Amino acid sequence: MARSQSPGWLYRHKWPTRIWHWLNALTVFILLMSGLMIFNAHPRLYWGKAGANYDRPWLQIGPTPSGGGHVVIGNTIFIPTTGVLGRWKDQDGVVRTRAFPYWATIPSRYSLAGARRWHFLFAWVFVLAGTSYFITSLINRHFRKDVLPSREELKPRHLWQDIKDHARLRLPTGDAAGRYNPLQKLAYVSVIFALIPLMILTGLTMSPGFNTTFPQLLDLFGGRQSARSIHFLCAFGLLAFIVVHVVMVILAGPINEMRSMITGWFRAPPETQRHG
Repeated sequence: MARSQSPGWLYRHKWPTRIWHWLNALTVFILLMSGLMIFNAHPRLYWGKAGANYDRPWLQIGPTPSGGGHVVIGNTIFIPTTGVLGRWKDQDGVVRTRAFPYWATIPSRYSLAGARRWHFLFAWVFVLAGTSYFITSLINRHFRKDVLPSREELKPRHLWQDIKDHARLRLPTGDAAGRYNPLQKLAYVSVIFALIPLMILTGLTMSPGFNTTFPQLLDLFGGRQSARSIHFLCAFGLLAFIVVHVVMVILAGPINEMRSMITGWFRAPPETQRHG
């Protein structure tokens, strides 16, 4: 019997979504890791139009005078990070005093030029793949049917119930397991329509060449250093989304979830099939 005729089998992800998912996963990790190497060249963040070594950053990662490593937020929050951030040992056992360690960056050995090449190349892959996915999802109505939450789902009562269910690890079952729940939809909408466009625009704002054509972006984000700070925060917001996403995949059943993102087919839990 074909899966489409078998009880409990749901066609969950169309092929454009699956292709974009895996291409996007590879691209985002390369962008994040090469971005960390770029950050290592100047591990401080500022607000405004300019920022240099003697200006006051709102965030900095580096070594301490006493021989450790730390993250400093403003002038009041000091977070010890010795051995992980700010001061760590490289592949050869040599102590380094850069912000992020070699295992989190591309390239693994310090190279600002190399990191920029990786970053700019995969930034174009990211934009072109995302644009193709966006256009395809508009044509096949994927956004409207599967991603955008309905008015009923946005009601506080409905959202609060979904939050409680997730907190208690009561994950959707049956046909509901084959659809995005309200919290998933809000997360995907935030990433696709807010976080990703913001990352692209702030990335363009940091480009002197692009500023010549569209200087309005500098005004929109309050200067190149503010754009860099927003870009950094968006990148870690995307990383947080990925971590939560992976955790939820593990809790929901990694084999079933991975199969649905590779073949498109998702199998509803057996106990629900008997009663649904």
